Amino acid sequence: MSAIKESVDISRRPEDIYSYLIDPTHLIEWQESVVAVRPLDEMPMTVGSRVVVTRRMGTREFPMTMEVTDIDPPHGWHLRGIDGPVRSEVQGTIEPLGDGERSRVTIDLDFEGHGMGKLLVPLVVRRKARKEMPRDEHRLKELLESGAA
Repeated sequence: MSAIKESVDISRRPEDIYSYLIDPTHLIEWQESVVAVRPLDEMPMTVGSRVVVTRRMGTREFPMTMEVTDIDPPHGWHLRGIDGPVRSEVQGTIEPLGDGERSRVTIDLDFEGHGMGKLLVPLVVRRKARKEMPRDEHRLKELLESGAA
């Protein structure tokens, strides 16, 4: 699946990281392009839950409905975009390291373009995501390790 795959080691237990990451309202805290998040279903997220994530690309904002297709607490999750010109597919995994007080978070990301998105994905979206993802994971690490999250 992966067009982009990034990992970061975080000094927190997998359970702590999972509970933070599975709550989509936190996306705005650690992903720089996210400007709004609106869950469409009851929380906590389960298979079939949907959330609208709005991202800024340049001067434009693009909403995309994401659907949870798999959940494996506290080890991982899978989401896929179900509408919009650019639809992402996100696979997240959390693996314990050492004594279990540290974890490795890996995010595997790809995109599919529809309509004008067929041009946007290779020319803009993948490039922007490749630059943004390492910064996002670094921000996630800082938030979780500082105890702010």
